[in-house]
Amino acid sequence: MTSVTRRAGASSGGTAGPRGRLGRGRRVAGAALAAAMAAMCLPGTAGAADAQDAAGPVCHVREGVRHTDVNGRTYTKDLYCENAVADVFATPEVYGTVIAKLKTSPSWFVCWESGDLHQGGNRIWYYTQGDEVTNWPLWKGWGYVPAFRIETEPDPFPGVPACLPS
Repeated sequence: MTSVTRRAGASSGGTAGPRGRLGRGRRVAGAALAAAMAAMCLPGTAGAADAQDAAGPVCHVREGVRHTDVNGRTYTKDLYCENAVADVFATPEVYGTVIAKLKTSPSWFVCWESGDLHQGGNRIWYYTQGDEVTNWPLWKGWGYVPAFRIETEPDPFPGVPACLPS
């Protein structure tokens, strides 16, 4: 946001004379600049689309990574994706025990599992390690996040493996 400071004696409006025309020109230019900046922020405009294209995809599958969970399972593929702050559950159940918080975005997710129907209208939950352990410290934050907290479309995200049974 830009602030404008008026000098003492400057005209504020459309009066005749050099000061009046200069003031009106600044207002017109300022309004045009504000409209252009607003258009860049609106969804569906060229500026917003160009910015998203430059940032790359919201979610993508990465190969050749290495994550080992508390059960000793090693995963060499993950989904790297934008997400909202979320609770990480011990099991893919809406009323399950919250064992960690996912606070950073983007985050990685190593597999998906079908569980309880959640607020997103499906049963897909992604397995990850939370950023902050809140319960059951021996699990080191490993658990499930409901798909609606992650910017995935569709669910399960193509290329992400299903979790193996315990």
